[in-house]
Amino acid sequence: MFIADMEKKRLNGIKKIKDAIKLHNGTTLLSTGITGDDARLAKAVVDAGVKLLEPNHPAVALARGLKGVTTMHNAEQIRHEVPIQEMINVTRGVRNVVGNDIYITVGIPGGFCELVPIEIQDETFMEMSKAGADGLHIHKASLEDLKIVVEKAHKYGLLVDAYIGHPDDLHTFGLPARTPEEVHKTAKAMEEIGVDLIGLMTGMSYEGAEAGEIHPVVKERLEALVSAVKVPTLAEGGINLTNFKAFTNTGVNILVVGTAIDDMVEKAAKETVKKFIS
Repeated sequence: MFIADMEKKRLNGIKKIKDAIKLHNGTTLLSTGITGDDARLAKAVVDAGVKLLEPNHPAVALARGLKGVTTMHNAEQIRHEVPIQEMINVTRGVRNVVGNDIYITVGIPGGFCELVPIEIQDETFMEMSKAGADGLHIHKASLEDLKIVVEKAHKYGLLVDAYIGHPDDLHTFGLPARTPEEVHKTAKAMEEIGVDLIGLMTGMSYEGAEAGEIHPVVKERLEALVSAVKVPTLAEGGINLTNFKAFTNTGVNILVVGTAIDDMVEKAAKETVKKFIS
């Protein structure tokens, strides 16, 4: 592997992220869900100004109706069964339509804390990089596992965005940290092993939050993250049109939004069809 070539690819990915954050005055949007795995909708949000996209295997499981799942809750249970080739194909397709200036991070089987252990082969890192991924969206639950992923991802020119969760979250979506102090400590440890972007799971995935507000505990955790590291920071889980401005006030750099957009697309489709058949 050519080290300089891969480092150049990583630096290009970092530039895409920093440019997006600067363009959107300090807090930008990472669009996921249906806008990450459907090339048509990926292009639509990019045309609207989105600079960061995230295809991921739970969303693809839902989009393909794998084992008949119809909710993201259920898709999380069988996400590990999505073939890696499917994620390669999705990534390549999205890249083909959005162009090279858009940052794409991808969630793949084995990149999360899976219900069934999945090992990511070196070949997978290479194939994801060749397919057009700039980075990997990772939800490992131990620092040791995360370190292995970071080292391999960097070897193949990929950045890593990884997350901190709460021990009591419904799904395990990152390194556990119960208090703001633990969030701060964990974030620093993640930065030390080379994680390129560090996020906080709000614990509100698929649920949303009270209009215009963030729970004080979540806000404290976000502020602990932002103050701990120099790399770009993310917030994910339940962010929608009624509360996103409250998140921007925490200083977080990237808002990860999927379900809120998915729900709007579904509603628009229903309303349009009803007009044709009513």
